[in-house]
Amino acid sequence: MRSIRVRILAICAVLIIAGVGAWQLLPSDEGGGKPITVGTVDEVTSLDPAGAYDAGSWSLFSNLYQTLMTFKSGAIVPEPEAAESCEFIGQKLTTYRCTLRDDLTFSNGHKVTAKDVKFSFDRLMKINSDVGPAVLFPSLRNVVADGRDVTFNLSARDATFPAKLATGAGAIVDSAAYPKDKLRTDNKVDGSGPYVLKSYEDGVKASMTPNPNYRGSIKNVNAAIDVRYYETSDKLLAAWKSGGLDVTHRQLPPAEISKINTTDPDIQVTETDSAEIRNMVFNVRPGATLSDKRIRQAIAWTIDRGPLVSDVYDSTVEPLYSLIPQGTIGHSTPFFDDYPQPDANKAKDLLEEAGVETPVHIDFAYRADGASTAETAEIKRQLEKGGLFAVDAKAVKWEDFQKGYASGKYDAYTVGWLPDYPDPDTFGGPLVGTDSSLHNGYSNPKLDALVADTQGFEDRSRTSNDFQKIQDIVGEDVPLVPLWQKKDYVVAKTGISGSQYLSDSTGVWRLWELKRI
Repeated sequence: MRSIRVRILAICAVLIIAGVGAWQLLPSDEGGGKPITVGTVDEVTSLDPAGAYDAGSWSLFSNLYQTLMTFKSGAIVPEPEAAESCEFIGQKLTTYRCTLRDDLTFSNGHKVTAKDVKFSFDRLMKINSDVGPAVLFPSLRNVVADGRDVTFNLSARDATFPAKLATGAGAIVDSAAYPKDKLRTDNKVDGSGPYVLKSYEDGVKASMTPNPNYRGSIKNVNAAIDVRYYETSDKLLAAWKSGGLDVTHRQLPPAEISKINTTDPDIQVTETDSAEIRNMVFNVRPGATLSDKRIRQAIAWTIDRGPLVSDVYDSTVEPLYSLIPQGTIGHSTPFFDDYPQPDANKAKDLLEEAGVETPVHIDFAYRADGASTAETAEIKRQLEKGGLFAVDAKAVKWEDFQKGYASGKYDAYTVGWLPDYPDPDTFGGPLVGTDSSLHNGYSNPKLDALVADTQGFEDRSRTSNDFQKIQDIVGEDVPLVPLWQKKDYVVAKTGISGSQYLSDSTGVWRLWELKRI
């Protein structure tokens, strides 16, 4: 996985003199006093781990629930969290066993047991929500609880299984508080993570306080946290400018980020390389408008990433020509090699070969927020410029959007993707495998076989050639078109320390790192 490059662009004069390390020597309120407010445009689909597979939900999960394994900041190898130890049994990579810590309790006072772990995975797979993360465990055959031991039996080799346990999909819930065959919908959480959810208002605020009974790999849980949610980046910006937020993440408007005054003594900005990507995804189900790959290839010949990067996102993103982002094992550039620059003539020839009338009418959906609106307008302009396509673009609220693309309601849609764990596997099966999380109907047996092959190598560097082959197939079949790869920005007041550790490519949102100076 790519190394994380953290660059503090602006910090107060006192800290420049004292050094960043001095942050840890200064007093904090250690969970007391005024909560630290964190603003974001991420949305939470569900507080139930069986019902959400999105960045906003998982950001909360990493603070409210425990997983057997976790990732430390910047790490690419998971380590025990709720588990005392974990390991593969034998050399086949099909049996994985964890021994649970014996000192864990849920926030409601119930003891965390191996039976709760089994229950959590059994219900995840049974509920199998369309917008849930069960897709991460296609090879999970069964889970056995025996004393403090939990054994996962897999139907195929999977060296990435420990990393998957460290994601929001591996969140452990109380078997006495969560129904076994349906989602919990009371907006409450009974977890054993570093924070306790005190109150939650959907789309508005999540208030959390440090969990005094937490036991795990995190050494210090600092201030109480209020996460505030905003519909658009412009509303997030307004809240930041009004002084109502201490930290913003994912994210202020690109134009605002690009003009931040790095000499401002009142703010600190952390810029990190990120593996977050965005794709334009196509419904390829039989009979769908874009079921013929030649039509999708014509779209690939039409898209110009330059204006998206420079005009829409003010160079806060980089053009992406691959399923797998730069800096990740196996990265290649098939969408540059095969479609090096927009070519209307090649697009027209492909549409004529497919025997379709032009303009091809496309129902195009996107999540309703500020940045996506400008992005969609630019994509629509590009597709319609030569008269080959006619785009009916519609903004859809996040929950409806997820349900819509899962049911095949749209011809095309744009979706951002943050890695679930620092491994190229997170860009394979979950995005382009049969029954992927994108729900676009794409299936290629050769690609599925390659994904399975990569999961057989504990030495992940040996997967590079197979992942390049996977990307070549995607470049030929075009179930999606990669658009851009994002940089990650955390903006905080200088009275807050730890913001540089809030986010990285592991998918963990480390709210516990934040403290008042």
